[in-house]
Amino acid sequence: MAHIDDPHTQKANLRYFKAVMRAPMLERDTEFDLARRWRDEADEDALHQLVQSYARLVVSAASKFRNYGLPVGDLVQEGNIGLMQAAARFDPERDVRFSTYATWWIRSAMQDYILRNWSIVRTGTTAAQKSLFFNLRRLRAKIEKPSSTQMTDTNRRYIADQLKVPLRDVESMENRLVASDKSLNAPISEEGGGDWQEFLPDMRPTPESSTVTVKTMETRSRWLHEALGTLSPREQLIIKRRRLRDDGDTLEELGRRLGVSKERVRQLENRALGKIHDLLAHKFTTVSELLVDA
Repeated sequence: MAHIDDPHTQKANLRYFKAVMRAPMLERDTEFDLARRWRDEADEDALHQLVQSYARLVVSAASKFRNYGLPVGDLVQEGNIGLMQAAARFDPERDVRFSTYATWWIRSAMQDYILRNWSIVRTGTTAAQKSLFFNLRRLRAKIEKPSSTQMTDTNRRYIADQLKVPLRDVESMENRLVASDKSLNAPISEEGGGDWQEFLPDMRPTPESSTVTVKTMETRSRWLHEALGTLSPREQLIIKRRRLRDDGDTLEELGRRLGVSKERVRQLENRALGKIHDLLAHKFTTVSELLVDA
């Protein structure tokens, strides 16, 4: 839905638009002369005259983007920034009219503003998505009847081919364009009955389950500590460095540290695991519930 300004803003915009359209168009030689004076001499009067003469391009571009639900005045301001950027970068020696060069900068500035403000959800983060955002409606209107409420798979594939984007991107952008942002604090109905956010499930664990988890981990930690206390110092070292760390040592690393072969380390590890298993067999189904797999 397009934004509708209040009457005072509409009158102010209209006065500005009329003033812009009254500015005289520039001849080619005059245009290049102004551009050179600004580039070479930093002549601000030349810059103002150049910009004011082509501000009509900004108004024209803003009218084409008015259906994105944003204030026309804001679009004009962004377009004027693009116009200023064009004036700062324009090189008259390339023999390209300033109007042609500035049009790209004006449209780019407005499009960036629309993408930033059209929705609170970031839209069009890549060049392909940006092209899809601004061309989907145009292509859809070209191939479908105005009464169509949803695109067909054939038309989606056609648009994907035309814009050279994946089909899934077309489907995603279609859904984004037909769905407006909604506040979770908005009431469910005019009669009240709570906010929409009240119906969002809380996926966090309940206080009861959190307490049980903490107590269980404390108990398992105590049992493991008691089981490790029954092992020899060498067996404890192997289990701690092999099974109680996410980045456990390899058999070869422990073999070098203990001065034995890696096969001997494997044998010591299996013996230690057997001892722990015998001690905790009545409490756990498998020792792996306590230890990190190697």
